[in-house]
Amino acid sequence: MGKEVNGVSRSRFEMFTNSDEAVINKKLPKELLLRIFSFLDVVTLCRCAQVSRSWNVLALDGSNWQRIDLFDFQRDIEGRVVENISKRCGGFLRKLSLRGCLGVGDSALRTFSQNCRNIELLSLNGCTKITDSTCNSLSKFCPKLKHLDLASCTSITNLSLKALSEGCPLLEQLNISWCDQVTKDGIQALVRCCPGLKGLFLKGCTQLEDEALKHIGAHCPELVTLNLQTCSQITDEGLITICRGSHRLQSLCVSGCANITDAILHALGQNCPRLRILEVARCSQLTDVGFTTLARNCHELEKMDLEECVQITDGTLIQLSIHCPRLQVLSLSHCELITDDGIRHLGGGPCAHDRLEVIELDNCPLITDASLEHLKSCHSLDRIELYDCQQITRAGIKRLRTHLPNIKVHAYFAPVTPPPSVGGSRQRFCRCCVLL
Repeated sequence: MGKEVNGVSRSRFEMFTNSDEAVINKKLPKELLLRIFSFLDVVTLCRCAQVSRSWNVLALDGSNWQRIDLFDFQRDIEGRVVENISKRCGGFLRKLSLRGCLGVGDSALRTFSQNCRNIELLSLNGCTKITDSTCNSLSKFCPKLKHLDLASCTSITNLSLKALSEGCPLLEQLNISWCDQVTKDGIQALVRCCPGLKGLFLKGCTQLEDEALKHIGAHCPELVTLNLQTCSQITDEGLITICRGSHRLQSLCVSGCANITDAILHALGQNCPRLRILEVARCSQLTDVGFTTLARNCHELEKMDLEECVQITDGTLIQLSIHCPRLQVLSLSHCELITDDGIRHLGGGPCAHDRLEVIELDNCPLITDASLEHLKSCHSLDRIELYDCQQITRAGIKRLRTHLPNIKVHAYFAPVTPPPSVGGSRQRFCRCCVLL
C-alpha cells in the first residue's frame, strides 16, 4: 500500500483520473474532498458513495466513519450490518450507538470488538440480546472504552462488571439501568479497578443495598453523576458514605428511595457544594429542616424534583429563593402544603427574573391565581404545570399570558360536579349511626 495522506493511501487517490469529468473533482484536491465528507452523516455518505467510483472511495473511507448513530435504523440493523461496519471502519471508529437495535447479539459484537479496538463510546441501550459474553469481548479487545450504555440489557450480571473492571480501566461512564441481576459484588469489582468513574446510572437495580454504595463512596472520588432511582433498599447510611467520598458530585437522583431522611440532605450540604441537580421525588420523609441545610450550602442548584415530598412547606421555597440564584427547574407536584406565599418568595428571588424556566405545581390544592401573579415577572419562564390545581382559573392563566405570551401552561379544568340527585342517593351514614 502506498504512503498515506490524511488517512487515505496514495493508491486510492490514483483512482481519480482525468476521465472523471465532474468539475468538483477537477477543482478540489482530493484531501479537501475527504475533509468535506468527514462532516456528513451516515445516510449522506452512503448516497455520495453511489455518485461515482472516485466518490465511493472517499465516502467509504474509514476516517469518515468515526462517529456512527444507527438509532434511526434500529428496526433494520442486524448482526451482519454491525460486522460489516466494523470491518469498514476498523480502528477509525470512536463512537457507535446501536440504541434500540434489537437484532444485534453477542456474536456481532465480538466481531465488532475485534475490529474496532479504539472505540471510546458505545451505546447498546435496549439491545436485549446482549449477555455477559459481549462485555467479555469488550474487556478483551477494547481497552480504550470510556462510555458504555447497557441500559435495559437485562441479561447482564456481575460477571459483566468484573470483566469490564479487568479490561476497561479507563471507563468513565457506565449505564446499567434496569439490569436488575447486578448486586454489590459486581459494583465492588467495577469501582475498585475503574477509579476514573464520573457517571454511574443504576436506575432500577433493585438488588443494590447500602454495601454497594459504600464501595462507590470509597473508590469513586471523581464521581459527578449518580442515578439510584427506585433502588428501594438503600438508606441514609449508604448515601452518606457517597457524599463523604465524592465531593465533586453534581447530579444525584434518588427518586423512589423512600427510606431516606433529612440526614442525606445534611450530608449533601456539608460535603457536595457543587451539586446542581437533585431528584428526590416520592421521598416522603424529607422536610423543610433538611432542605434548609441543603439550600444554605449548595448555591449552584439548577434543577430540583421534589414531587410528593409531602412534608415540605413554604419554608423550603423561602430558603431556595434566598440561597439558590441559579435555579431553573423546580417540581413541586403533590406538595400539598405549598401556598401562594411560598410562590411569592420564589417569584421575588434572584432566580426568578432570568433563570427560572419550569415550575410544576400539579395537585397543589392551596395554589390560587395569586401565585400566577407572583410569577409574571419570571421572564425566562417557559412552562408551568397546573393539573388539578382547583383554585386556578382560566382568567388567572389569561392574565399570566399577557406578561408571558410564549409560556406553555398545562392545566385541566374538570367539569363542575353535578348536585346530588334527590332520589336514589347513597346514605351518608350506616343504619347504626342513623339510629344513634
